[in-house]
Amino acid sequence: IAPQPVHRAAITSAIEAGGVLRAIEAFEGHPNTKAALRLLPHVFVRPGELRRAEWSEIDADAAVWRIPADRMKKRREHVVPLSRQSLAILEEARALSGGGRFVFPALGKPGKCLSENTANAALRRMGFGADEMSAHGFRAMASTFLNESGKWSPDAIERALSHQDGDKVRAAYHRGAHWQERVAMAQWWSDFLTRL
Repeated sequence: IAPQPVHRAAITSAIEAGGVLRAIEAFEGHPNTKAALRLLPHVFVRPGELRRAEWSEIDADAAVWRIPADRMKKRREHVVPLSRQSLAILEEARALSGGGRFVFPALGKPGKCLSENTANAALRRMGFGADEMSAHGFRAMASTFLNESGKWSPDAIERALSHQDGDKVRAAYHRGAHWQERVAMAQWWSDFLTRL
């Protein structure tokens, strides 16, 4: 039986997206949680991939984050290009992480990462209901705006989301990562979020 897709709550209008981004900037919760929430819209990975991020995966000089296959939903390594804004947030996070393994360690537990519910709980504390916005919803937000911009190929957007091609024959032959386009798209997306 094929799994049914789950549509998570997401904000996809520019005015409301700007509101959630400003709410994150004003968030007065734990600094690690705030840093994770600030980074999530820029990289739009799955929340579990973000909260389990390790410093060994981040190459600030190359501006990439290599998420190992064993932490990915489809068990394939995913490489995320990092914008200037993402790198700045990561630099701030490094000062907060206490020199441990995790980019976003749990409060008082440097050997553990943030819990599964941290990001969604923070969104609720900011006043965003479960039917309005979720941590996973930043993926839908990015996909919506990137596709609607008309600037980026659907293939590059799907690769950025770490999605496989639905057409199995096409997927067997189309193995490109669209890397250069994804690098440019990551910076465009972060600049767009900054404007919002």
